[in-house]
Amino acid sequence: MPVEQVGRVALDQWLETLVASGLPVAGLEAGGTGRARIAFGAPLPAGMGGAAELADLYLLERRVTWQVREALEPLLPPGHRWVGAEDVWLGAPPLAGRVAAADWRVELEPVAPSDVERVRAAGRALLAATELPRTRTKGGQDKRYDLRPLVADLAVEDDQARSDAGAGAALAVCFRTRIHPELGSGRPEEVVAALVDLASVALETLGIVRTRLVLAEDLTRERTPGRR
Repeated sequence: MPVEQVGRVALDQWLETLVASGLPVAGLEAGGTGRARIAFGAPLPAGMGGAAELADLYLLERRVTWQVREALEPLLPPGHRWVGAEDVWLGAPPLAGRVAAADWRVELEPVAPSDVERVRAAGRALLAATELPRTRTKGGQDKRYDLRPLVADLAVEDDQARSDAGAGAALAVCFRTRIHPELGSGRPEEVVAALVDLASVALETLGIVRTRLVLAEDLTRERTPGRR
């Protein structure tokens, strides 16, 4: 699984890309040494990969999509690939404030065939639970919180491509975590840890990828039958 650079390293890589692209990026007017106006949807935790990540890029002049693609695609930071772009109304709310949830895929080390159903049952128990007490360390202090309100959905899937009769059954856990302004966001590693506790099975993580950032308007469309 590809793992993206995060934090300051990622910002520096994107600055190099935007300067070299020749696009009229806001903030780079003064000889390309300013602070480019690019805003990412949500921070990606260190050591995790991202697919279809979202970012707002502010241009001083209108460009059609193919012009933006041709300027950026050959210069994207390592590990990135072009997915798409669309025009956004300047008066729209900032991207970060519109992100309401995230979808994740966690690949696990193969488990014994006898443990597969225990892991599946643990997934069902997690969704049926009324609370999932966890402890999070913040500022050097342990803080108890309830993970359950931050998990919207979860499924345990067979990964046939990685399963081996001798090594056991390979599984992947796919789930959605909410991003709440007061409760915070559900951490994928905490979801896996809760699953381990419920299954009483040792689950080793091979890789974690955020497959999608879900916007508030996406949730509205998903909850409205027949709406596209």
